[in-house]
Amino acid sequence: MTRMSYADPTSSRDLLGSRSLCFIFICAFALVTLVQQILYGKNYVKRFLEASNGALEFNSTSCQMLRKEILEVKVLTMVKTSELFERWRNLQVCKWAQNKEETNNFKMSLSRCCNAPSFLFTTKRNTPSGTKLRYEVDTSGILHISPEIFKMFPDDMPYSRSEFKRCAVIGNGGIIKNSKCGKEIDSADFVFRCNIPPISDKYSADVGSKTDFVTINPSIITERFQKLEKWRKPFFDVLQTYENASVILPAFYNTRNTDVSFRVKYMLDDFSSARGVYFFHPQYLLNVQRFWSLQGVRAKRLSSGLMLVTAAMELCEEVHLYGFWAFPMNPAGIFITHHYYDNVKPRPGFHAMPHEIFNFLHMHTRGILHLHTGTCS
Repeated sequence: MTRMSYADPTSSRDLLGSRSLCFIFICAFALVTLVQQILYGKNYVKRFLEASNGALEFNSTSCQMLRKEILEVKVLTMVKTSELFERWRNLQVCKWAQNKEETNNFKMSLSRCCNAPSFLFTTKRNTPSGTKLRYEVDTSGILHISPEIFKMFPDDMPYSRSEFKRCAVIGNGGIIKNSKCGKEIDSADFVFRCNIPPISDKYSADVGSKTDFVTINPSIITERFQKLEKWRKPFFDVLQTYENASVILPAFYNTRNTDVSFRVKYMLDDFSSARGVYFFHPQYLLNVQRFWSLQGVRAKRLSSGLMLVTAAMELCEEVHLYGFWAFPMNPAGIFITHHYYDNVKPRPGFHAMPHEIFNFLHMHTRGILHLHTGTCS
């Protein structure tokens, strides 16, 4: 006789019920996660790229939300670096556009405090013969402007307010390496560079070669060219790389810089060069230091790059920055060299580079300048 096995008719229903509850729980968890991502912008890039099939307008609703995510970070210590990078990456789906009102307000602030079109350099107009010029750092030291020194100054500032339409300020950061931004940089109306960086064929695809304005830190002349006390031709040959670019030196930063900076002028005169040689006005640099201190950039000295960006904001209608970054990783989290040509680190504690870049991120987000940190098309 075949024995019939007994099957509990409720067992399948219990099992189904458990599965249903598990399924509902998973769906609820996924929904909560999705809402969190929407609220906190964790998946903006993917959603917006899929929705827009390309770059979004800077003032679109979506981009306004992305910009707000950066602007709500009032100080650098409010978020982890990785979180700041993510917000910056998200914003890259938005085409940058200049905000005329914000830009003009910023320019007015600079005009009131610093006035680059009148005081960027020492000139015969703003520094007459006989002036007792105070140094930027050695404020107790005074340089008497003799007739010989006075003759080295231009009659007046060579540049005027908003003289150039589109300017490129090139930093030396490793962020510009492999960017292929050279052609875009060279298409600018005016190009600023810091501390005679290499622009040979090895680097020009990324950094360009056009140069209208290049700074030289006197320490470079002291360390690489022995203060021009013996062989001056190697230094002259380096300057030839920059064609007819004007050379700018902080001759009145401290007493040590003065003699070395003057030697550059004398050397170029000896070689019958028509290249312009100018000296930063120490009061202008002091005013710039105070201006950025109020923006949270407090350092022993501002970087040469920030000084150039500040001047460019007054001399140009639209300012684009390349090669400016202050972190060992790029926004994608990939390690980069400190400079595009080497990995020599600066003296610690001298500059406040992360705070400088943080201000540039905000200025980009507000439409005041365009900070380029990716590749160029």
